[in-house]
Amino acid sequence: MQIGIIGAGVVGRAVAKLAVHTGHEVMLSNSRGPKSMFSLPYSIGCTLGSVKEAVRFGDLVVLAIPLYAYHSLPAALLSGKRVVDTCNYYPERDGGITELDQHTSTSSELIARHFAESHIVKAFNAIPMNDLETGGLPSGTPGRRALPLAGDRESDKHIVAGLYEQFGFDVVDVGSLAEGVRFEPGTPAYCKPLAREELEAALADENVDFQALRARQ
Repeated sequence: MQIGIIGAGVVGRAVAKLAVHTGHEVMLSNSRGPKSMFSLPYSIGCTLGSVKEAVRFGDLVVLAIPLYAYHSLPAALLSGKRVVDTCNYYPERDGGITELDQHTSTSSELIARHFAESHIVKAFNAIPMNDLETGGLPSGTPGRRALPLAGDRESDKHIVAGLYEQFGFDVVDVGSLAEGVRFEPGTPAYCKPLAREELEAALADENVDFQALRARQ
C-alpha cells in the first residue's frame, strides 16, 4: 500500500518507519517542504514530497499534525481520501476549542466536519510513539498490547486495523467516529499498555463519564 503522511514529527516518523518495515511505500511531507526533512529517507527508507504530493501518492493518508493546524489544510485537498486521524486535543497547545471544552463534539468529529468529503478513522493516538516502535509482538503472543480505533465505515477501519496487526498489535474497534471520545486524553484507555480484554473493559467502563473526562485534559 502507498501511504502519504502529513507531518514529519514524532508521530509521522514512527508510523513511517513501521510502515516501511512492513513493506509499504511511504511519502513523508510537512508544511516546510522536503528540504527540511532531507535526512529522513536515509534513516527511514521513505520518500519525501510536498503535502499535495503526499496526498496524491497515498492510498491512505495519515494526518500527523497538531490539532490546531488542521484548518490550515484545505478541505478539498483530502477529498475522497481515506484519512487516519492521529490528533489529540491538548488545550495548552491547541488553545481553547469551545465544542471540545463543552463536550458537544470530539476532535475527530471536528476534523471529519472540516474534511467532509474524506473518510476519517481515528487511530494511532492512544499509544506513545516509543511504545509503538518497540512494543509490537507476533500475533497470538499472550498479553499482546491492543490498540483502539474508531470510524464510520467498516472498509476504512479494516485497512487501518491491518496496519495495527502488521505493526504487532491487537485491534479493538470502538465503533463510530463519535465513540473515539473513549480513547482521547484523560480516559482510562489513553496510552495504557493494555491487552485486548483489558482495553475493552477500559473502553466500556460504565463508571466513567467519558465526556466529562475531557475537562481534565
